[in-house]
Amino acid sequence: MSWGESEEAYRQVQQSEKHEGHLSHQVIAGAGAFAGFKAWEEHQRKQAPVNASGTTIGKPVEHANAKAALAAFATAGVERLIETKGLDKIDEHKAKKQAEENAHRMYEQHYEQGHNAPHYNPQEHPPHPSFENHQFGEHPRPKGLDQW
Repeated sequence: MSWGESEEAYRQVQQSEKHEGHLSHQVIAGAGAFAGFKAWEEHQRKQAPVNASGTTIGKPVEHANAKAALAAFATAGVERLIETKGLDKIDEHKAKKQAEENAHRMYEQHYEQGHNAPHYNPQEHPPHPSFENHQFGEHPRPKGLDQW
């Protein structure tokens, strides 16, 4: 899924009720990847170092390590969504795998291709603009992702 498709899946999941069977593993995967990516970005940008004005600006991470962390965050996002939305075990496995692939693709599009960045560095590159529309403090995370 692209950024736009993942963002739309995130919206769709947020608006759905608990245990709605019509949510496909693709939608759950897209929402999990989007929410997981956002949570990882927030986590990374809160890490040391701190700039001269005292603002935490994050630390650089190699692409391979960033993608591995994103896969874990996306999978955790899917697990939490499945707990609240419900999927069978076959769909759960598919959703987790697809969420990892979506998160990798989104990362590559934004950081590797979009910024031609040699590594993830929150000091040099802003998060994807889609995240500006989804401040988790203002818009609750999909049910089950509020622990991040």
